[in-house]
Amino acid sequence: MIDVLLHPRCVRKLKRSLLAAGLNEIGGVLAAEQIGDGRFLVIDLSVQSNGTNSNFERDPTQHREFIRRFHDRVGHKPERYNYLGEWHSHPSYPATPSDADVHQMQQLVEDDEQQSTFLVLMIVKLDSDGELRGSAHGFRRNVAPVRGRLHGSEEEAIHEEWRSMIMILGERTWL
Repeated sequence: MIDVLLHPRCVRKLKRSLLAAGLNEIGGVLAAEQIGDGRFLVIDLSVQSNGTNSNFERDPTQHREFIRRFHDRVGHKPERYNYLGEWHSHPSYPATPSDADVHQMQQLVEDDEQQSTFLVLMIVKLDSDGELRGSAHGFRRNVAPVRGRLHGSEEEAIHEEWRSMIMILGERTWL
């Protein structure tokens, strides 16, 4: 099981950024501390705000610099603090990965130049009450993606969005 906990500061940053973006998709990368086996505390995240109402494409240069600065701040301890994965928003769609998102993340984790053998994809949106909704999924090389749990804190809750992914005859299907 994968547990992704967002620091309250990250929840507030996401809410501000999502509100400013309106119906346009935005995204970035997740920087986290591993706090247990399969448990991660997202302590910072980058925000790139140049998506459209149906697409977001991450600029690798901007986010590589963000992760470099993150490592500088936490003292270069990659076994504890590291790049966890990607996030983006689906303001007009369910806050779960699309088939294209799943395909892209699987390609990323299986890329020979990718140093991480495990990545998380977090999809978020604001609901009609301005509350954060989202989901987290884990990706490993040569393994089907798994649904994780996404948590906020008591003061900055996150409502999990559910859409189950199952394997049928070797192909991913969303329910």
